[in-house]
Amino acid sequence: MLRWHDLFDAIGLTGTWLQTNWDWILSIVFLVLTVRAILFPLFVKQIRSQRAMQALQPQLKELQTKHKGDRETLQKEMMELYKREKANPLMGCLPLLLQMPVFLGVFHVIKRLGTGTIDKALYGWTPAQYDSAAAAKLFGVSIGATFRDGGAAAVLCGILGVIMIATTYMTSRQMILKTGWAEDPQQRMMQKLMLYGIPATLIISAVAFPLGLIIYWTTTNLFSMGQQFWVLKKYPPPLANGKKADPKKVDPKKADAKDSVAETEAKVLGPKVGAKPVNPKKGGQKPKVG
Repeated sequence: MLRWHDLFDAIGLTGTWLQTNWDWILSIVFLVLTVRAILFPLFVKQIRSQRAMQALQPQLKELQTKHKGDRETLQKEMMELYKREKANPLMGCLPLLLQMPVFLGVFHVIKRLGTGTIDKALYGWTPAQYDSAAAAKLFGVSIGATFRDGGAAAVLCGILGVIMIATTYMTSRQMILKTGWAEDPQQRMMQKLMLYGIPATLIISAVAFPLGLIIYWTTTNLFSMGQQFWVLKKYPPPLANGKKADPKKVDPKKADAKDSVAETEAKVLGPKVGAKPVNPKKGGQKPKVG
C-alpha cells in the first residue's frame, strides 16, 4: 500500500477533491488489484481443480459404496484417484488462505490510524507516512472511522457497508445461478451458508470495520464478481446435480407459443372453401378450387 501511495505522490495525486485524499484511497484499491493479480493464476488452477473434482464425483461415489466401512482403504484409493487425475481437493482453499494475511495486515494498520499511538514505525512506516495516512479521508470521513462514531461516518460506513454485503451476496448468487442448487443435503447447506450466512455476519462486521477496511473488502468483492464472470464463461461448470443442460430441450411456454403459431398458419394456409380434399392414393395432387 505504501508503494502505491509513493507512486501517486510522485505523479502529484495529492489533492483533496471532494474532501478526499485520493492518494490513500487509490492505494487501498490498487493494493487489492495487486494482490488479486498475483493470485489470479492460482485462482485459475483452483477452478480447473474444482472442475476435475466435479468430474470425479461418480467415481468417488463408487469408491464410497465399494469400501463402505473401510475408511483407511477408501482414503488410500481416493488419494490415488486424485493423483492419477491430477485433482487437488485442497486447491480450493489456497487463494483464500493466501489473501488472509493481507486482509489482517490492512485491518491492523487501518485500525491503529488516529489512535494517537506513540510507536508510529511499528509496521515500517515513517512518522510522516503514519500522520499522512491518519489524516486521510473519504468525503470528509477518516479512513479509520467506524459506523459507531456516528454522524457522517455512520452514513458513509453504512452506505459502503450495504454495498459490501450486497456484493458478497451477489458473488455467491452468481455461482449458484450458474451451477444450480446441489441435490446433496450437505452441499446444499453449504450453498445456503455462502449465500445467506456470510452476508448476514457482515452486518456486524460493517458496524465494527473501519472505513478503509470496508473499501478494501468492497473492492475485493467487485473484482471477484468480474473475475468470476470471466471464469464461468471460459470454464462453464456442470450443473450441481451432475446433469448437463439439453440444448434441444424446449421451454414449455415457448413450445405452446410455437403450437399456437402453427395452428394459426394452418388455418390461414388451409384449403379454401369449396376446395376438394387431397386424395393420397392419387399422389397427393393439389386441391382444385370448385
